[in-house]
Amino acid sequence: MQTIIGKPENNNVGNKDNFSQKNFSDHSPSENGHGNRVLVDALTNSRTYRDYERAFSDMTGLPIALQPVETWQLPHHGKRNENAFCALLSKKSRACAACLQTQEHLCQTAVAEAKTVVCPVGLSDSAVPVHMSDRLIGFLQIGQVFRKKPTEGQFNRVAQLCQKWGVEANREALRKAYFSGKVISQKEHDSAIKLLSIFAQHLAMLSNQVFIQQENAESPVITKARAYIQEHQTEEISLGQVAKAVNMSSYYFCKMFKKVTGINFTDYVARIRIEKSKNLLLNPNLRVSEIAFEVGFQSLTHFNRVFKKILGQSPTEYRAQLLAH
Repeated sequence: MQTIIGKPENNNVGNKDNFSQKNFSDHSPSENGHGNRVLVDALTNSRTYRDYERAFSDMTGLPIALQPVETWQLPHHGKRNENAFCALLSKKSRACAACLQTQEHLCQTAVAEAKTVVCPVGLSDSAVPVHMSDRLIGFLQIGQVFRKKPTEGQFNRVAQLCQKWGVEANREALRKAYFSGKVISQKEHDSAIKLLSIFAQHLAMLSNQVFIQQENAESPVITKARAYIQEHQTEEISLGQVAKAVNMSSYYFCKMFKKVTGINFTDYVARIRIEKSKNLLLNPNLRVSEIAFEVGFQSLTHFNRVFKKILGQSPTEYRAQLLAH
């Protein structure tokens, strides 16, 4: 049974890049929104995302997009494999508004897991959430597809909607565009969602690198602090110790560091250590406990907890995934 807008559908499927180096933070909702847009922009410009987008589109024939949480635009407009009928609708503001309402509702319901809705013209759109730790940063989206072959009666109802919206296209052009829409089976749809869910986990891992690689528009003090942290990351290191190394009071250093990096000192040090541990996990001869102490954690339990918080999986699971490829 299809799900009309307003009733989301459950989907029970669950090399380094050169990122755009831009700052973002998670202080207030407005700042967080800006941060999400900057982060998603960095991810979409990464080689990993571009390669995946191309391969996914080639394999499925579906348009794919990575959208930040706070956005007000059609995800697939102008994209490769855009549905021809949707392209016609996007030219009229009232039709465009209906599409945007569908997208807004979809994203509101896809915060925790993949969701699918059916738009007013009978096309399915799906979104898979992308998280960085416990923070929702955006959605991987596919859509503009039929999950069963459209009927003549269905088209007649849609044609009336188009007339109501003021779509400027004759009936034959509408018919041709509508029936040219891609039709996929439920199995194909579930598989596509599964692929997106796996890739969303990968993007969550890549997003951590953006934090580590932020270098632009920062003061020499923060640059010096980063270098000091990098040099002493395997030791017990405190905020006061780093503040002293850069000749600042702990209070002002704490405020400046979070403003520039977007995260607090403790989280930053943890991310530096986790980033190093990812490389060490490539060596199957090293035990996870050895790696934990090598990168600066004082207990295996703490290492496991922080690793899973940042990357969404345990060190053992991460290693198994790496060595499987």
